[in-house]
Amino acid sequence: MKKAHLTLLEPERADDIQDNKSSATNMMQLLMILLGATFCVCEELRAICVIQPATVGPDATVKGVITFYQSSCEDDLMMSVNLEGFQPLSDNGTNTKHGFHIHEFGDISNGCGSTGGHYNPLGVNHGAPGDAIRHVGDFGNLEQTANGRILVNLHDTVASLFGRHSIIGRAVVLHRTADDLGQGGNAASLVNGNAGPRVGCCVIGRAKVG
Repeated sequence: MKKAHLTLLEPERADDIQDNKSSATNMMQLLMILLGATFCVCEELRAICVIQPATVGPDATVKGVITFYQSSCEDDLMMSVNLEGFQPLSDNGTNTKHGFHIHEFGDISNGCGSTGGHYNPLGVNHGAPGDAIRHVGDFGNLEQTANGRILVNLHDTVASLFGRHSIIGRAVVLHRTADDLGQGGNAASLVNGNAGPRVGCCVIGRAKVG
């Protein structure tokens, strides 16, 4: 029968093992913190965007508020749109639809012109909200009433308040005419939908939940 024996470690070796245990413990604690942060960030978020009118032109009266809500990172983005000041149909003919997009930069230091192009982190063609290929910022069109108001609730399955492609800190831009949803048959259609001049914009900021 083999005799059991106990091996005594040299002090230096024992210190190395203790250091390794401490490193493993620290790594585990860091992992728990990171996981906890991820779970916390995935809790409900709200954001708000207060539209300011374009600085010049006949649409300089466009104003209103757009609020965003997402109950978790796995749920759709909900939007509540309350706008006014679009040209009434008595002055504007039959133009009732207005392109509605998220633009790349939350910069309105030079009016709506400094917000850049559509937010398109994946580098794909412009399309309709329901298309498989579309920009993250492609929200299609909003339709005004005869007296120039828009009051509607929407949801989107692509844009999000969460993650590395979050729209928080970016800009909402409203356009004078309709977005052709990438069906216009020219190069611009696949970039911006030929939606015409920018008539209002705002920067999306995180808001208090509840």
